[in-house]
Amino acid sequence: MKTFRCGDVVPGCTREFTAPDRQEILAQVAEHAREDHHVEVDAPLVQAVEANLRDA
Repeated sequence: MKTFRCGDVVPGCTREFTAPDRQEILAQVAEHAREDHHVEVDAPLVQAVEANLRDA
């Protein structure tokens, strides 16, 4: 299992994600980024997310 805290990349955001693998985390984060932060996922965002993934 992997976890990611959006606040590690977007200060002030409290959303946390848990999923079995990296791909599912990225899918959840992409939806959150579009809906809540009004941004599209690009390479720098993916790199930032991957740099902050943790084992659950």
